[in-house]
Amino acid sequence: MKPKIRIGYGYDVHQLVEGEEFWLGGILVPYDKGAVGHSDADVLIHVICDALLGAANMRDIGFHFSDKDPKYAGIDSKILLENVVQMLSSQYYAIGNIDCTVCLQAPKINPYIESMKETLSKVMNISHKDITIKATTTEKMGFVGRSEGVSAHAVALIYEVE
Repeated sequence: MKPKIRIGYGYDVHQLVEGEEFWLGGILVPYDKGAVGHSDADVLIHVICDALLGAANMRDIGFHFSDKDPKYAGIDSKILLENVVQMLSSQYYAIGNIDCTVCLQAPKINPYIESMKETLSKVMNISHKDITIKATTTEKMGFVGRSEGVSAHAVALIYEVE
C-alpha cells in the first residue's frame, strides 16, 4: 500500500516598522525595519508552520500558539516550528518538502537564503535540499511595494510513516 501523501498551504503577512528586528527564516536580516507581531514575527516560519499544520489537518498556527497567550510573547518562531514538527511526528507524518515565496520590496534577501535554508533544515530535521525559498517584489505596488509590510506563501508536502 502506498503511504498517504498530503499537501498544505500557508499564507501570512506582517507589518514592517522602523526600530524592530527583522527575523526571516530563522535568521536576523539586517534592515532598518522589522516585522511586528506577538512572537518574533518571522513571517516565513509562520507560513511553514501553517502549511505543515494544514497538510496534517491540524488547524493553524494561531490555534496552537495563540497571540492572546502571554507565554508566546516575543517567542523565537523556531521554537514554534520545532513544536509543529513534533506534532506531525506524533501523528506519524514526516516532511517531504517545503516550497516558499517571500514577497518583500526591501531588503533583498537573496544573500540570506542559503543561511535560512540551513537554519530551517536543522529545526525541521530535513535536508536543506528539501526547502525552497524564493523572493519577489510587488513592483512597488500595495503595502509590500511601499515597504509597509512583508507577506509569504508556503506549500508543504508531508507523508505518512510507520
